[in-house]
Amino acid sequence: MNQHHPLFSDLTLAATPNAVSWARRHTVDVLRTWRFPDEGIEVARLLASELTTNAVCHAHPERTASDDESSPTFRTILLRLWSTNESVVLVVGDSDPRPPTRRSADEDSTGGRGLILTAAMARRWGYYHLRPYPGKFVWAEVPAGPSPALRDSGTDSAEIPQLVMGRTLMGLREL
Repeated sequence: MNQHHPLFSDLTLAATPNAVSWARRHTVDVLRTWRFPDEGIEVARLLASELTTNAVCHAHPERTASDDESSPTFRTILLRLWSTNESVVLVVGDSDPRPPTRRSADEDSTGGRGLILTAAMARRWGYYHLRPYPGKFVWAEVPAGPSPALRDSGTDSAEIPQLVMGRTLMGLREL
């Protein structure tokens, strides 16, 4: 990644289940074009999948009194990739202002681990509101070097049992 200025890519998707696969494909295609390291591309693909899935499944803005009940709501998601020399930041914007929430999941659950995996795989992550946009933007940073989950951080390793992480990663590879 020999660049001197940041690179950006935006993709707007309908907030439907197929948005997740489009977000993954777009992320991989763009990062390959930018010559981002392969390991970082795989981490970014996983994070794009998790953040987009969360936006599709959990981001449901409340209707207001002025909303027309007879007209269908059409929700969109914004995926932004922003690359610098040291990292790429994935940003997923949705129309729900509520903050992202970690959910509890037992070992046999098929869902509920998105933010746990995001915290484990990203260098750092968070969310913000940007007025006048009515929703939120959830972001995760992927370093150009080894991912945090592959480094020995000495912290939070007990938070994700190995069996759970293994099952989750196997499920994602099947997508």
